[in-house]
Amino acid sequence: MRIRMGRIASPDENAVYGTIAVAATVFLSAYSAIYGSVFILIFYAIWFPLVLTDYRLVIGNPSRLYWVVGFGVFACVSFTWSAVPDLSLRGGLQYLSTIVCALIASRLISIRTMLSGLSIGVAVVLVYSLLFGEFSYDPLDGKYSFVGAFGSKNQLGLYASLGAYTGLVCFFVMRSGVTSRVWSAFSCAFALFCLSASQSATSAITLVVAIAAVFVGMFLRRFAPPHRTVFFLVLFPLAIVALLICASTGLFDILLGMFGKDTTLTGRTYLWQRGFEIAQENPILGEGFQSFWVQGFSRAEILWEQFYIPSRTGFHFHNTYIETMVELGYVGLFLLSIIVILLLAGQLKRLLATSSCREDVVMLGFTILFISRSFVEIDFLNQYTIGSFLIYYAAGLIARPMVSGQEKKADSYAMSLRPV
Repeated sequence: MRIRMGRIASPDENAVYGTIAVAATVFLSAYSAIYGSVFILIFYAIWFPLVLTDYRLVIGNPSRLYWVVGFGVFACVSFTWSAVPDLSLRGGLQYLSTIVCALIASRLISIRTMLSGLSIGVAVVLVYSLLFGEFSYDPLDGKYSFVGAFGSKNQLGLYASLGAYTGLVCFFVMRSGVTSRVWSAFSCAFALFCLSASQSATSAITLVVAIAAVFVGMFLRRFAPPHRTVFFLVLFPLAIVALLICASTGLFDILLGMFGKDTTLTGRTYLWQRGFEIAQENPILGEGFQSFWVQGFSRAEILWEQFYIPSRTGFHFHNTYIETMVELGYVGLFLLSIIVILLLAGQLKRLLATSSCREDVVMLGFTILFISRSFVEIDFLNQYTIGSFLIYYAAGLIARPMVSGQEKKADSYAMSLRPV
């Protein structure tokens, strides 16, 4: 039986497979903590076999990925000084394998296909949460919130904000047919309903920031590249000044009050302070990847008790960079910062370049969404999470060289000549 495996490896021809693969990845990442190893094996089965279709195309030039995988490799190595070496090694290898799967997707899945898969996958995740979810009382907020099937309103809020963002950009930014626009409008409205039910201020605010970034990006694309650069150099300082004004005049406090939050962000400022203090005990290399929140360790036990976490699991410092400092020290923080900075700089470079496209603006919005969330959550610091998958997917796209339209056509033509 002769199968054209090249079609699966071609972003222009694998839309059906890619959409199903991404949608399944979204669902698996959402509930892998509930269903365990079976979901993880399915996740690997979706992405790793794609290397066999065309390993040269899938792997590409590994030398371009040094800044993408450096943090994951360091997480694996941390078992050598970790207080729980087996936990750090297992977690590091799982995290690195998640990065590899995301990089495979970045080589084979187009941004349009990624959006399609995200839209469907998030809708399924939210429907599942509505059917089997529950409300939970937060003793710090003093309120009941709908947490879906996650046990956390912020996780439900993350998927809801992803669904709303995907629906909005597919409707307003991407050029699509009537059917796609109707689905985008419906999925966006459904996601916004779930976001409202979750009462997650973090997800709501960061969604607005990401959408604002998209509309600024679309505004800049209306001009020639030199003018885009001038506008960006003017708009960026103005945005910084606006943030400083909001901070100095108390507008942030008013905004937080609208979501029922106080200036301590429901105790997060204390948690950040404790995280920074703990990080200074092992400032260079940290405690070891995922070796701090371990049952029986006194510092973790105290924080679980202070924040009413009876399960003594699933907690963190609610800040990606402080969590990184605690687990991997300043070295890990430096390696993670390289990923964030180069990813954001690379997307801005593409936005301001001559060959920029709507997809570049969409990926910039995704990056802004997760970077803004990174100051209050740890979306891309764990294995098998949608945040890690999307951030490293975006990094994989940036690691690939920019090609012109003629070069893309030439590559597609050359692929069509390959033997089946």
